[in-house]
Amino acid sequence: MADLLWPGDHRAGDHLTDAAVVRAALRVESAWLAALVAAGVAPSAAQVDVEPLAARLDLQALAVASEAGGNVVIPLLADVRERLAGPHPEAARWLHRGLTSQDVLDTALVLALRDAVDAVLTRLDEQVAALAALAERHRSDPMAGRTLTQHAVPITFGLKAAQWLHGVLDARDDLVDARDRLPAQVGGAAGTLAASAELLRLAVGGGDAVALAADLADRLALPHAPPWHTNRAPLTRVADSLVRATDACGRIAADVLVLARPEIAELAEPAVEGRGGSSTMPQKANPVLAVLVRRAALTTPGLAAQLHLAAATAVDERPDGAWHTEWSPLARLGRHTLTATSQTAELLAGLHVDTGRMARLVQAAGSGLLAEQRSLTGLVDGAATDDFDPTHYLGSTDALIDLLLARAASGGRHP
Repeated sequence: MADLLWPGDHRAGDHLTDAAVVRAALRVESAWLAALVAAGVAPSAAQVDVEPLAARLDLQALAVASEAGGNVVIPLLADVRERLAGPHPEAARWLHRGLTSQDVLDTALVLALRDAVDAVLTRLDEQVAALAALAERHRSDPMAGRTLTQHAVPITFGLKAAQWLHGVLDARDDLVDARDRLPAQVGGAAGTLAASAELLRLAVGGGDAVALAADLADRLALPHAPPWHTNRAPLTRVADSLVRATDACGRIAADVLVLARPEIAELAEPAVEGRGGSSTMPQKANPVLAVLVRRAALTTPGLAAQLHLAAATAVDERPDGAWHTEWSPLARLGRHTLTATSQTAELLAGLHVDTGRMARLVQAAGSGLLAEQRSLTGLVDGAATDDFDPTHYLGSTDALIDLLLARAASGGRHP
C-alpha cells in the first residue's frame, strides 16, 4: 500500500515492503535448509522451498506478534513450522537450526535492499541517457552562469546538463559498489557459528561451519563475509550511497526549481494533465516533480544518519536496541530513493528547455557576463582583444562535455 504522506511512494512498488521482507526471510530459510541437506546435517526430506508460504501469511498478525520477541522472525518461524508440520515434518524440524533471528532478518534485508538498489540503478540509467542527450543537444546553447545567486560568466545549458550527469554517474558508481558488497549474515547466537559447528559434529563427525555459511551465501548469490552482527558497515555503506543518489537528484531539482521561476522561465517540467495544480489558484503550474525530489534529498540524509547512530552504539554481540532502530529507516531510505530517482528520470526525459529565453538573457546581461574577460585583457603584452562575444567566452566547455559523455557511454565508471 502506497504511503499517503509520501506522494509518489507508489513508484517504489513492492520494494522493501513488509511482504518483500517476509518473502526474503523465507528465501533465506529455504537456502539454509538446502545447505544443511547438502552438508549431510539434515535429511533430504528437509529440503523444502518455504518461500511460497509467504503468500499465505497474515502480515498484520505477524506485526502484532513480533512485539513479544522484538522482531518478526520469531513469530514467522512459529507460523511456518506449524504449516510445515503436516506435509513436511522434517522441514519443520530442521527449519532455522543453526541460525539466529538476526542472521535471517539481516540477510533478508540485504536481499530486499539489493532488489531495491537494482531498481534505483535502472532509474539512474534512465537519467544518464536523458542527461547525455540534453548535454549533446544543448552543448552550444548559451545561458548565464550563476554563482552565489548572481550572474557570473557565460556557460551553455549542455554544460549544465553534463554537470548534472557528473553527479549521477558518481552516485551510480558508489551504489554499484555498495550493492556488490552486501553480504549474507550467518553467525549464530553470538557470531561464533557454534550451533552450526555442533550440528556438523553431531551429524557427520565434524566439518567446516564457515564453509556452511559460505554455501548459504552462494545459494543466495551474495558475498560471504564473517559475521557482522555488530559491524554495520554493509548497511551504512549502502545507505550513504542511496543518499548520494538523492543528492544528485536534489541538485538537479534545485536548479530546475530556480530556473522554472516565472521571472526566469528558462526551464519547465514536462506538462502532464492534472499535475502541478493548486486547490485554490487555477493559474498555478507548480513544478511538483522537482518539489518532491527536493523533499527526498532533504529527508534521506537523516535516515542514513540513524543507521550510523545505530552502528556507533552497537554493543556486545547482539545490540540492545541499536539493531532494532535500523529496519524502518533503511526501508524508508530505499523506497524514498527509488521514488526520487523515478521522478527525476521522468523530469529529465520531458524537460522543456527554452533556449531562446536563455540566449536573450545572455545578450541582455552580456556586459556583466564578460567582466572577467575584460579584466584579463592587457595582462599579456600584445594580447588585447575586442572580441567580447559571450558565445566566444566558453572556455573548454566542449571538451568537458565530451569527457562526461565518454564516461556515460563507457558504462559510467571512472576512467
